[in-house]
Amino acid sequence: MTPIQLISPVDGSVYAERMPLSLDAAIAAAKRAKAAQKAWAARPLDERIALVKAGVAKLNEMKDIVVEELAWQMGRPTRFGGEYGGVNARTDYMSEIAAETLAPKLVEDSDKFRRYLAREALGVVFIVAPWNYPYLTTINTLVPALIAGNTVVLKHASQTLLVGERLAEAFHAGGVPEDVFQNVVLDHATTEHLIANRYFNFVNFTGSVAGGKAMERAAAGTFTPLGLELGGKDPAYVRADANLDAAVDTLMDGALFNAGQCCCGIERIYVHESLYDAFVEKAVAWTNALKLGNPFDGASTLGPMANKRFAKVVRDQIAEAVAAGAKPLIDPANFPADDGGAYLAPQVLVNVDHSMRVMTEESFGPVVGIMKVKDDAEAIRLMNDSPYGLTASIWTEDYDTAAAIGAQIETGTVFMNRADYLDPALCWTGCKDTGRGGSLSYLGFLSVTRPKSYHLKKV
Repeated sequence: MTPIQLISPVDGSVYAERMPLSLDAAIAAAKRAKAAQKAWAARPLDERIALVKAGVAKLNEMKDIVVEELAWQMGRPTRFGGEYGGVNARTDYMSEIAAETLAPKLVEDSDKFRRYLAREALGVVFIVAPWNYPYLTTINTLVPALIAGNTVVLKHASQTLLVGERLAEAFHAGGVPEDVFQNVVLDHATTEHLIANRYFNFVNFTGSVAGGKAMERAAAGTFTPLGLELGGKDPAYVRADANLDAAVDTLMDGALFNAGQCCCGIERIYVHESLYDAFVEKAVAWTNALKLGNPFDGASTLGPMANKRFAKVVRDQIAEAVAAGAKPLIDPANFPADDGGAYLAPQVLVNVDHSMRVMTEESFGPVVGIMKVKDDAEAIRLMNDSPYGLTASIWTEDYDTAAAIGAQIETGTVFMNRADYLDPALCWTGCKDTGRGGSLSYLGFLSVTRPKSYHLKKV
């Protein structure tokens, strides 16, 4: 069996190495999760919530080491401090709404009948988590799954192997039993075998479209429900009535933060012709103010991409676009840390169109294309010209206008004057090749439970 290696983008070294579980060991882990589930679900809801929150509290106590490990594993500068704000906010919100959401819905309670709808845990939830926001994306499903009474088996991305271990360490220290939440290291073949043989009652996968297709193939014929978030090519539209400075600041941060490696990062921007020149000028100045460098350097605002092969995809997209007539506005010489590998200078492209991959295929890196549009109709057409549909950002000063445009966009979330953000009170969902299902909000609990009807009659 081949070990799984975590190659650090910081210096190309092997930062961690783990042996994947054998098939027998993986099956045993899944069986332990199943065996532990009924007893866990039988615990009072308040007790499950308290144990989950205690696990997150323990994770907060690990902040210093977690932030350092994140930099080594996927390159995010330590100055940004990890993902604790979102982890805590999402845990708190899902804990607050659990009792109301999971409570039985009474239809009748009389001297003849008691009829009600209940929510019941699905059983064993399998989370396959990505590396780009490795704690947040796990918490999105882990917290509601455990609170609802499921047991959880977590398989983390090879680029962030240590994240699963830290989460398990924290939750076990907080009192969640070891068989109730297990972190496992698996290869693809074992993962597919477990899914195909019905060891899980729900599978949540965040990753590529190809990965999502592999999950669907593995689950074919099992009727195992899947939650799939498979990426995006999220657009923004800056209308003529937009606040220009706010739009530039938010959208460029949304495009380039985390080296552009955000599920809902802004990858294409459409600007009304009346603001186009000013927007581009300000966007270039904003980008040139970034500092690409070692993530442990407090001055670095942009770290390396998580892997040099990811950076190659972005470099290839930029080169193809430039060869086809796009104009790059950022001089790589302004970013001397660009080493041709994982460290990649950011780029802003104009004279782009939808014949170029950089405007239609997911880049997941520090590049954004900006196009001029004449009106709402043109912007809507271009925003919908994508196989993806995760989020869309509209910049205007009018709620009704944003809602009317949003109703015409094929997307999971519509933002007005905001981007690259997740509100735990709203469902995180998508359409088209972005996938299916939803996490967070009250709907997040519905994903990890099933309805159960009770029709009780007195004779």
